[in-house]
Amino acid sequence: MRIGMLTQWFDPEPGPAALPGMLAAELARRGHEVQVLTGFPNYPDGRLAPGYRLARRLDERHGAVRVRRVALYPSHDRSALRRVANYGSFAVSALASGTQVLRGLDALWVGNSPISVALPMWFTRHLYRVPVLLHVMDLWPDSVVASGFLGSGGVSRRVERAMAAWCDGMYRSAARVACVSPTAVDLLASRGVAREKLVHIPVWADERLPAPTADLRVELGLRSDQVVVVYAGALGEAQGLDSLIDACARVDDHRLVCLIAGSGTTEQRLRDRAAAAAVSNVRFLGQLPRHRIPALLATGDAHYVSLRPGGMSAYTMPSKVQATLAAGRALLVAAEGDVAAVARDSGAGITARPGDPDSIADALRELCELGREKLELLGQAGRRYYDRAFSVASGAAKVEQALSEAVRSSRRR
Repeated sequence: MRIGMLTQWFDPEPGPAALPGMLAAELARRGHEVQVLTGFPNYPDGRLAPGYRLARRLDERHGAVRVRRVALYPSHDRSALRRVANYGSFAVSALASGTQVLRGLDALWVGNSPISVALPMWFTRHLYRVPVLLHVMDLWPDSVVASGFLGSGGVSRRVERAMAAWCDGMYRSAARVACVSPTAVDLLASRGVAREKLVHIPVWADERLPAPTADLRVELGLRSDQVVVVYAGALGEAQGLDSLIDACARVDDHRLVCLIAGSGTTEQRLRDRAAAAAVSNVRFLGQLPRHRIPALLATGDAHYVSLRPGGMSAYTMPSKVQATLAAGRALLVAAEGDVAAVARDSGAGITARPGDPDSIADALRELCELGREKLELLGQAGRRYYDRAFSVASGAAKVEQALSEAVRSSRRR
């Protein structure tokens, strides 16, 4: 097939922005012609990547993949105005300077975040008659509301309703709508998206990260018998990490050490909570450089995934789940819904009740009793599950099938 990809984020941008590039390369490897329409790389710091200079448009080749880059306003900070300028400038620029490369395609894959990408998507769908697979990486407006980015009040509620109506228009115009978790499929169906359009396509981890040459155990002075539980990521309200601190305070097993890496709005509160309770088995590492993340993954005998109950937790799939499974490490999940199901189905995880320090403490004791060798076996089971359910090869096969179905349904109409 001649496949187009419309995404604001693409190589060489790292982290979640790297996932579309992996999909493009895998689709090309499977024999498809792939044309990408994207922006100039500026994630995650809002500065253009080395070697790039902003221009109206730029055509590149990444191996067998053709790439059209269009101008945008580089930014990625907490300013609502600058973030809107970043999202909106890409959408308008893609519409004006990029959509012509999408003419004549068999099908178009669209990454839905940000939802301003709807402008070039609608143009391509309705003017060029190209059927669309919309991959819902983030549920809007839910994720924006949960982040607190919109604030509160009457204006915020009106913006939220406008976003919801905008997303409904995207769902209606797409031939297929893919969700990254099973519960999200049910949620969109309950919101009126036709069930026959919906498909579950999980996202993958960044499989191109270099394998660590060593872990951080020696550097951190950890004993060989210590069971290391790692939390790495945002330290915010949604993660509910207060209960992890309280749980660690309840565990007196000398083998347990919990490493917390990252930053966020609750970091100081968590540090103060640990200090007030004299919790000796918790260490805060702060924000580590990106190149040290593989070594941190290797350091953890188990990785902690936590979401406060309620809200989006039932259908949220944090990217650290895929990253942990891909790294062959065990999981400790204090969350409900789809994340807990993955922990159970993969054979790689132990679950605890979210927000319940006693339940989490019991799970930490179980990790210590299992010991490092048995946790290694859980991690190996997780890696096998990742290859079956989450790998880019598995995801690309599902995307390929959904695109073919989009083409067939478009032809029938």
